[in-house]
Amino acid sequence: MSSSALPLVDLDALAEVLSPGALVTEADVVASYSFDKALFCPVGTALALIRAQSVDDVVETMRFATEHRIPVVTQGTRTGLSGAANAVDGCLLLNVAKMNEIVSIDPVEQTCQVQPGVINLELKNALVEYGLSYPPDPGSVAISTIGGNVATNAGGMCCVKYGVTKDYVRGMTVVLADGTVTKLGRSTAKGVAGLDLASLFVGSEGTLGVIVEITLALRATMPPAITAVGIFADTESAGHTVAEYMASGAAPSMLELLDGATIRAINGYGDFGLPDAAGALLLVQSNAPGQSAVAELEAFQEIAERNGGLEVHFSDDPADSELLVAARRAVSPALERHAHSIGGGELIDDVCVPRSRLGEFFAKLAVIDARYDVEILTAGHAGDGNMHPTVIFDARDEAMVAQAQSAFAEIMQLGLDLGGTITGEHGVGYLKREWLRRELDEGASLMHERIRAALDPLGILNPGKVFA
Repeated sequence: MSSSALPLVDLDALAEVLSPGALVTEADVVASYSFDKALFCPVGTALALIRAQSVDDVVETMRFATEHRIPVVTQGTRTGLSGAANAVDGCLLLNVAKMNEIVSIDPVEQTCQVQPGVINLELKNALVEYGLSYPPDPGSVAISTIGGNVATNAGGMCCVKYGVTKDYVRGMTVVLADGTVTKLGRSTAKGVAGLDLASLFVGSEGTLGVIVEITLALRATMPPAITAVGIFADTESAGHTVAEYMASGAAPSMLELLDGATIRAINGYGDFGLPDAAGALLLVQSNAPGQSAVAELEAFQEIAERNGGLEVHFSDDPADSELLVAARRAVSPALERHAHSIGGGELIDDVCVPRSRLGEFFAKLAVIDARYDVEILTAGHAGDGNMHPTVIFDARDEAMVAQAQSAFAEIMQLGLDLGGTITGEHGVGYLKREWLRRELDEGASLMHERIRAALDPLGILNPGKVFA
């Protein structure tokens, strides 16, 4: 939609009730806020950008949007991978990144209250002096916001033992579509008064309301871990190892997988010293007390060797562990650089399958990879069965783009065929909205539609996202 075709709305009235400078109408600035990191997702022309500084700014924005029937797309730092933060034509972009205050930390209750714009890593750092930790650690931990993490139910490398975002959300304050402010959930450790409406908003991707404050449960500082690295000839062997290891009752604090192509991309990005010739690598950590951690990793070694593992290396040196975790965190920038070198195409998938079927997943993924001229590089949270196959291609070549999209779709279908899900933590957004219908049955789809209509009867909250 061109700027001349945007709805004629007097934004001066909105500017008068917002914080000074919160309303931005300069076209180039608005355009720069109109998309996240996803490819192949529509980007509309927004009417304006609101850089909210307070709950009042959010309330006034939603009241104005309701009065004038204007769509609202809520955003944070726009690190998402599904297009959920993309503008729709004629919308208001409601960016809450400036609402970034850590309101309180309660060491007795082991909770904190934060605004949605707080960066995940900044919260972790603030908790250190209290002897507390916030375990969810998505790959974008240094740049993604807690609000965004809640909106997509983000996980990360520690979730195999400590769970994902929803396991830590006690309560929240939400601004509804008409500007009503409401508190959901609780601050106490226990509570079953009414329906668990706070959980309903976790993973809702801005389609039910605007989250303006979150109460999070915390944990005591996590103990240091010891690390093992298992080297395999192929991902299928590594997948079978994961299934057997987790079935043994092991409780690793981390269990991550890198395939051979990803290992080589990481080594090309930085000096991490990973085994360049490996077909796959499993990074395992245990922070169990005393000798229990050693026993857990010795059990991993035994199972890995039984499933074709070539080598297993141990280390209790914190420096080694930090380097290996840094290598795992380097996946995203390493693959981005690799994609840029061959034409910039990068489609990051996010399927999650039962751990018992990981070996089968990798065997069938190899078949998909061989069928196309694109590259498929895979890393992921193996302990949860949450894999991130990334399709790399030349985005300047239409034939390659078509192949990439077909490979991406086949990977999602494979996840469903194996009893899994189309997204473990990245969300649906625009990118996977056509696939959500395939995953949900008729009853579940109807419930989603009715809940959304009840909370947003005018359909102004992030329209077109999640549901086609």
